[in-house]
Amino acid sequence: MNRYILALVLLAGCAGPSPGGGREQRLLYVASPGIRNYVEWGGKGILVYDIDADHRLVRRLPSPFDDRDGLVENVKGICASAATRRLYVSTIRRLASLDLLTGAVLWVKSYEGGCDRMAITPDGKWIYLPDLEKDRWHVVDAETGRVAKEIVTNQGSHNTVCPPLGRRVYMAGLRSPYLHVADPARHDVVLKVGPFGAPIRPFTVNGAETLCYVNVNGLIGFEVGDLRTGKALHRVEVPGVSQGPIKRHGCPSHGVGLTPDEREVWVVDAFNQAVHLFDATATPPRFLESLKLEIDQPGWITFTIRGDYAYPSTGEVFEVRSRRKVAQLADERGRPVQSEKMLEVDLLDGSPLRVGDQFGVGRVTAP
Repeated sequence: MNRYILALVLLAGCAGPSPGGGREQRLLYVASPGIRNYVEWGGKGILVYDIDADHRLVRRLPSPFDDRDGLVENVKGICASAATRRLYVSTIRRLASLDLLTGAVLWVKSYEGGCDRMAITPDGKWIYLPDLEKDRWHVVDAETGRVAKEIVTNQGSHNTVCPPLGRRVYMAGLRSPYLHVADPARHDVVLKVGPFGAPIRPFTVNGAETLCYVNVNGLIGFEVGDLRTGKALHRVEVPGVSQGPIKRHGCPSHGVGLTPDEREVWVVDAFNQAVHLFDATATPPRFLESLKLEIDQPGWITFTIRGDYAYPSTGEVFEVRSRRKVAQLADERGRPVQSEKMLEVDLLDGSPLRVGDQFGVGRVTAP
């Protein structure tokens, strides 16, 4: 029977009974500015939405970052730990630790080389923090913000995934066609997966940590790699689409995610303003259909922990089963919100129970 490591979302909102007793809440945390430094799509701070009340905005947490020289810093990543009750947000310069329940700022630290999209180990102890498209990952003590070690790859450190099992940490650089794999017990690289067809952009992995799905430069679609052997397996192109000018990232598909049940791969397409769906149970994955987006060109995709909703970075909310758009994230004034940095956190009777992930990672951990 398939088993899942689940996660739900945070703070006040619609509560419901949990199977084991108590009241559960699902909230969506959306960091802004989550598209470059564009404050017109959410302002500055962390917007909290009630997933089970039509994604109604219930609270805005103040940004932990002060403006320097009048400039709002781009948010680069978001992650959280239910075990330690902490939320982490990075910008191009700094990393902040906040109390997951109150939003109180615990610390804000700067790191040599800047910061990019980080990941936290499931036990909440270690953050793998890439510098800003440069040479290394800082291995950061999540409690104190202290750097315990550096992992140097010299390949444009950028995106980081630590899936629910936490067996490995996966690191992609903008200048490398290889996915670097680290052992979190040793904080060392133990495997390189690839080479893929071009440098890796966003990527995701399945729950058992046997497969990766990677966006690469120049491709509307994704490639598939074997995390056990280190070999690249398949190149999967979206059929019948053309490439053209895009607003951001310089990569036509900048966002790929697995539904938590790992039955589908969803990949974004900026020029055609769409999300393309593939059957992940087929080898290689087989094209199913495309969903058009109304707001903007997408640059990311993620899901709720149970997989009932999909979130392109345009702030449009899709029901996964019906493929219907059911909501649009909006701010206090009703303006559309966009972000590439969001995750879900669940509470049980007001205490953190589970957390999701900014990447659309698979959650099937056993056959």
